[in-house]
Amino acid sequence: MSRPHPETISPTAHYTGYVWFAHGQSHEAFATRTGRLMYQALRGPNAAAHAIGWPTLEGMLLARHRLIDLRLEQAIEAGEVSQVVEVASGLSPRGWRFRTRYGKKLTYIEADLPGMALHKQRILRELGGETAHHRTAEVNALADEGPHSIEAICAALDPTRGTAIITEGLINYFDREMVSGMWRRFARALSHFPNNLYLSDIIMRDGNRGPFTVGFGWLLAAFVRGKVHVHFGSADEIEAALDAAGFEATVLDPRAFAGELVDLETAGASRVRIIEAAAKRA
Repeated sequence: MSRPHPETISPTAHYTGYVWFAHGQSHEAFATRTGRLMYQALRGPNAAAHAIGWPTLEGMLLARHRLIDLRLEQAIEAGEVSQVVEVASGLSPRGWRFRTRYGKKLTYIEADLPGMALHKQRILRELGGETAHHRTAEVNALADEGPHSIEAICAALDPTRGTAIITEGLINYFDREMVSGMWRRFARALSHFPNNLYLSDIIMRDGNRGPFTVGFGWLLAAFVRGKVHVHFGSADEIEAALDAAGFEATVLDPRAFAGELVDLETAGASRVRIIEAAAKRA
């Protein structure tokens, strides 16, 4: 099992990495000791909440991960996407799983801040090493230009191939102005490709009101050791903000895909939405 530098990995990355591993969607190289301890500590409360129909962190995390996987897989199978940049990829096993499945048909870039990118490099070495079709990159999602901007990363890809940007577990940890800036950069970077796709999870106020759901938000904030920003009240508000940033977007409810998502926890799934968007052509 890999030996990470703890300071480069957030509490959410430790925990989510282990959730995916515990549910057979990852490799032990992505699992950390801290993640295992956190998962074991929350396993009892998660099971109790699930038994009485309350949402759990585990259920929410699995719902968002599996729906992003599903929509990306469908875009690849349809021939619409053959290049992917996952921003803030953390301990996500998605790149490894999709590389294993699609091989050289898919180019996958795992992008993150320097410390996490270095750790992802170590993980990939355990799993056979980086290749021209699956590699890491340093990214600063808040940079408008420069070698580590999303614009520069996408400019190095094949401009004739459909390209996707993915963010998971990122948007709600920045204020609205920063999120709007990221969306503008993503739209600009994607607009040059013949087909493009942006997939992201997001938490909104609609469906997250009431004493219990507010408490769930507090739990989430305590879990990530910081403020969780809920920028938008409804799907319409999210879609309007994405339109202003240069996207044509739809907000998806994981519960609408219950027939395609394995063991979907409805209560947990109700706390998150998935953005599916295409940048308007340049």
